[in-house]
Amino acid sequence: MEVKAHARFVRVSPQKTRLVADNIRSQPVEAALNTLKFTPKKPAKALYKVLYSAVSNAENQFSVDVDNLYVKRILVNEGPSWKRIRPRAMGRATRILKRTSHITVIVDEL
Repeated sequence: MEVKAHARFVRVSPQKTRLVADNIRSQPVEAALNTLKFTPKKPAKALYKVLYSAVSNAENQFSVDVDNLYVKRILVNEGPSWKRIRPRAMGRATRILKRTSHITVIVDEL
């Protein structure tokens, strides 16, 4: 049974989040959580929370055995960007895009 968890408008770049998500794709949940716990990157914390939420959803709503779960799919889509301005020389300004991500984790039984 597929179980999903979503996190929207997470304040990490989707490009950097996809690099971390590729490390845990199609792994057992236990191994994926351990990998994320010891990954020293900012997106790892957000992915850990979403994966843990998906595991909790499977356990509480569908009574699935957690030991048989694996990460079936991870989707990292781009959310809206926050527009900011950085002052530059001679009165000019440049735009800064603070990017956000929408993260979806789908776990399934083996």
